[in-house]
Amino acid sequence: MITLKSDCLVFKLASGESVPMSPDMLLEEADAGITSQYDPEFLSHAANAVFHYFKHDLGLQTVSIGDFAGAFEKVLHGFRPENQSPSSSPGTSAGVFEFNLRTLALQSGPDSELFFFPSLRQELRQILGKAPRVIRFHGLRPCVKQLAGSNKWTGRCQQLSDRIVGYLRQCALCEPRYNKLGLVIE
Repeated sequence: MITLKSDCLVFKLASGESVPMSPDMLLEEADAGITSQYDPEFLSHAANAVFHYFKHDLGLQTVSIGDFAGAFEKVLHGFRPENQSPSSSPGTSAGVFEFNLRTLALQSGPDSELFFFPSLRQELRQILGKAPRVIRFHGLRPCVKQLAGSNKWTGRCQQLSDRIVGYLRQCALCEPRYNKLGLVIE
């Protein structure tokens, strides 16, 4: 039996054929009409997030191309430019709440994870009280470096980053409307 690369899933095509593909390969095959509406880096992050969902959260090795495309479209739908309301700031659409993790880390101070996580949970609860469709946490990398007191990305930084992402996922899973909530962490 051939072992599948860690960055691949087996996709069942409509023709019945099964093909191993990575998120980058999927983007190459994506419809140009869809991909032209978004920044290539954003598309890459979105594809990787959907890929992670199927491979790691659901634990699947094989996915139909239709299921993946449906989930990918659902993610993109929350960020469509035409859904943007005139009163919202650039990059923020109705029902999408943005939160800067670095700002919270600065308020907590260097080497102060003890204060950071409870503050993060409190901020998340306030945002969830507004019934968002999508919560976008940005500034993860500078947040982690601030908390770790490091100027360079280290192994400790990676561990802390993984803890923050895991913590946010666990907090979101505790919410009764989790299946209707999009969580973006970048």
